[in-house]
Amino acid sequence: MNKVSNNKAWWLVLPVFILVAFSALIPLMTVVNYSVQDIFGPGQAYFVGTEWFEEILGDERLQDSLGRQFLFSAAVLLIQIPLGIGIALMMPTRGKRASVCLIMLAIPLLIPWNVVGTIWQIFGRGDIGLFGWGLNQLGFDYNYTANTGDAWATVLLMDVWHWTPLVALLCYSGLKAIPEAFYQAAEIDRASKWAIFRYIQLPRLKSVLVIAVLLRFMDSFMIYTEPFVLTGGGPGSSTTFLSQTLTTMAIGQFDIGRAAAFSLIYFLIVLLVSWLFFTAITHLDKQK
Repeated sequence: MNKVSNNKAWWLVLPVFILVAFSALIPLMTVVNYSVQDIFGPGQAYFVGTEWFEEILGDERLQDSLGRQFLFSAAVLLIQIPLGIGIALMMPTRGKRASVCLIMLAIPLLIPWNVVGTIWQIFGRGDIGLFGWGLNQLGFDYNYTANTGDAWATVLLMDVWHWTPLVALLCYSGLKAIPEAFYQAAEIDRASKWAIFRYIQLPRLKSVLVIAVLLRFMDSFMIYTEPFVLTGGGPGSSTTFLSQTLTTMAIGQFDIGRAAAFSLIYFLIVLLVSWLFFTAITHLDKQK
């Protein structure tokens, strides 16, 4: 007997496809169209082919921004992932203390990005900021507006303060999902805390860590508001990341063609690296 298929359910999915088309595909195709044209004004556009892509790939200024971006994202992952796991492991699992810890941990995530930059701009000042003033009193010549190393450290510390709670909350939810029977078996076997973490908790956190790594990489690779408010991209161009370079090109210089080509390259880099992360982590998981 032939099975009769009912395709009426696709009508329920149709609104989603329409929404995705308007919110993603149409803007993307518009950018693709701009990336192969030299635009002088309304109705004044000339086809240039791949000229903008060739210029972007050979631009040393953009290559420097890309290097800074990769360095920043790598530092973010190396700090925030282990730190988030450690915080999640130290948090209480039940009772009022657990609720208080969760609320306190979520507070930085509720603060808007521009406000985070303003907070750290004031916090890091050497005259009125508690952080900057405290470091200067300890004998450190701290000035994030004039010293490249201080600016980098401040931007990195700001991002760690803002987004490590997200990693910790994800890891905490993963730990809460581990059945109690695993811990009971480990207690019977007299397993150490390290053995419990190595053979029970960490394997069970892999799926959560995949999400955490992908989210934090994509967010850190597209960071714009916080360092722009805090340092304005300085001193010099030491904290000018790809997003700020792209914004300056598109809005400040109104170079729409080159900015469109740059944004496509930017998008492909984020997509490629995220896919590599996902593939590598899932491949390691399958091997075990």
